[in-house]
Amino acid sequence: MYRSFNLLRVIAISILLSSCAVVREGEVGVVRTLGKYRDTPLTQGVKVFNPLTSTVVKVSTQTENMEVELNLPSKEGLNIRAEISILYHLEGKLAPDVLRRIGPDFERAVILPVFRSAVADVSARYFAKDMHTGQRAIIEEAIKEQMETNLEGRGISIETVLVKSIQLPNNLARAIEEKLEAEQQSFRMEFILSQARQQAEQRRIEAEGIRDAQLIIAEGLTPAVLRYKSIEAFLQLAQSPNAKIIVSDGDLPVMITEEGNLTAASR
Repeated sequence: MYRSFNLLRVIAISILLSSCAVVREGEVGVVRTLGKYRDTPLTQGVKVFNPLTSTVVKVSTQTENMEVELNLPSKEGLNIRAEISILYHLEGKLAPDVLRRIGPDFERAVILPVFRSAVADVSARYFAKDMHTGQRAIIEEAIKEQMETNLEGRGISIETVLVKSIQLPNNLARAIEEKLEAEQQSFRMEFILSQARQQAEQRRIEAEGIRDAQLIIAEGLTPAVLRYKSIEAFLQLAQSPNAKIIVSDGDLPVMITEEGNLTAASR
């Protein structure tokens, strides 16, 4: 009797557990009864259903990352090897419609084909070198917008498209590197020339200052000033205790020292 009771309790617990589903945070549950999905999704928590006729299909609504490696056609007809990440999420309220119209494998059934079509269409508008420069962000945004247009109303939201790596043909990659190096050399030479021009301008300004100063001095050295400076100098020499003779023609004095040397002031 006791064994029968335990057996019945185990069976009851098993039935109870099999009729419960736990919907976690970041996902929704969709009840499927006799092959038909219900329209209202289940939110997080413990949900009870009839395990004999129904099942609960859980679908993630978190951000998913799908990575794809493929060849991108360029405008000039080259094939560029690229690795691209697609960040997307499922809209929870539309999960029943996604399962009903697409099925649980919606990545392979819808997202991947739509992505391949969008990326081929967008990349064909750009040259290969554009995918390796600042145009990459524009290309990513264009792919995202085209995917959003093609997936509109399907319950799948594209968050962003990221071009993670680009492998250009060897000849093209080398040509781009040489061009970038030439541009850097050009910028460096322009900087050197700019410095040389600045130094030349500085020397020119200094020379003009010296010239202006000399002109000012020359304009101020009048005969009267020269005579005054000569008299002033001889007055200072006259204070010396050494014997000297000062001879003047009335215009410019000449001094004869004890050694017989002549000293005269310049005009």
